[in-house]
Amino acid sequence: MSEQETIDFGYQQVPKSEKKNKVAEVFHSVANKYDVMNDLMSFGIHRLWKRFTIELSAARPGHKILDIAGGTGDLASAFANIVGDQGNVVLADINGSMLEVGRERMVDRGHTSNVDYIQANAEELPFPDNYFNCITIAFGLRNVTDKQKALESMFRVLKPGGRLLVLEFSKPTSQLLSKVYDEYSFKALPLMGKLVTDDADSYKYLAESIRMHPDQETLKAMMQKAGFDPVTYHNMTGGIVALHRGIKL
Repeated sequence: MSEQETIDFGYQQVPKSEKKNKVAEVFHSVANKYDVMNDLMSFGIHRLWKRFTIELSAARPGHKILDIAGGTGDLASAFANIVGDQGNVVLADINGSMLEVGRERMVDRGHTSNVDYIQANAEELPFPDNYFNCITIAFGLRNVTDKQKALESMFRVLKPGGRLLVLEFSKPTSQLLSKVYDEYSFKALPLMGKLVTDDADSYKYLAESIRMHPDQETLKAMMQKAGFDPVTYHNMTGGIVALHRGIKL
């Protein structure tokens, strides 16, 4: 891969080799206020989106579950309660600051026996083939440099019959909502970021990265290309967020 090959970082074009570090800087900056900002930005609705993700996961006692870009552990905590002592949840994040906050939050919630923490790149998951019953990635795929490679890596480590759930910002289904959402994203989010984290630029990047992420049908096709079949998606909050589910046969 040429060092001169570029990729989007928000609306900027940067060398592919630099995107990972630039994304890392964003999350190092916001890690400690990540949960507060999620509640403020989504008016708490992100909790409903994640609850629906858990419902579609088909997680059961004894399952092995991987939560990629697991952040502060919202999904991992719920899965740890479901899989029980005979199961295992791996909270993975490429960002060390986010992983450390996630570990602290999980311990505070009482999860000490069935959760592991691994700093890992989604494009090169350090797990055996056919290992997990379910993989989730919530609001993390858009930050991955090579999304197709990451989807293929997730497919590899899933067991046959396992499922991948991708919860991500997507394309609103109405033009009116899209216009309102744009106003909110590009004006309100950086202002909130400045007031709460003293970092407007990271939330400007957030708004831009959402617009650069593949829309619902494009992501569906990418998951199919990686091997998932069938692939379905559910629009939530008017398509501001979509939950894609892919099965590995």
